[in-house]
Amino acid sequence: MAAFLLWPLFSVLEIADRQSGRIPFCAQVRPGEEFVLSFVHSVNRRPVYDTVRVEVDHLVIVRSRFDTFGAGMPEASTQDGTLTVAKDGWMEWTVNRPTPEITIRVGRVADHTMHFKGRDIRLSDLAEPGNALTLRVRKSPWLDLMKNRCIP
Repeated sequence: MAAFLLWPLFSVLEIADRQSGRIPFCAQVRPGEEFVLSFVHSVNRRPVYDTVRVEVDHLVIVRSRFDTFGAGMPEASTQDGTLTVAKDGWMEWTVNRPTPEITIRVGRVADHTMHFKGRDIRLSDLAEPGNALTLRVRKSPWLDLMKNRCIP
């Protein structure tokens, strides 16, 4: 009976508070799904949109979109990524970089927001500014989904 409750396993995107280990957000995902992390750049105070793709056991940072250059923003194509100008005039930095997880320190001014399945989730609603949140993909048993431990 216990094996039935553990099988099948579903992929979930979870956001974990690095300090406490608490999971303030968890949702079922499928490989290939994308979401966007947006924030206000700390120097030029302009919006940045990072597209992230879910894979079976990791995340892929696909690209960043921004409308002006700032500290730490790419200014040309390199071996790490390609910089292009989209039809709307925004710059797109395409990297397709796989990573096991993404850790974000919730900003006081940055207004980090995850745009996920038609919802806007402000990271400051999940943790106090200054706290680190980690986004990762993991496998979750069917029972966790049934008990609403994750958003279906």
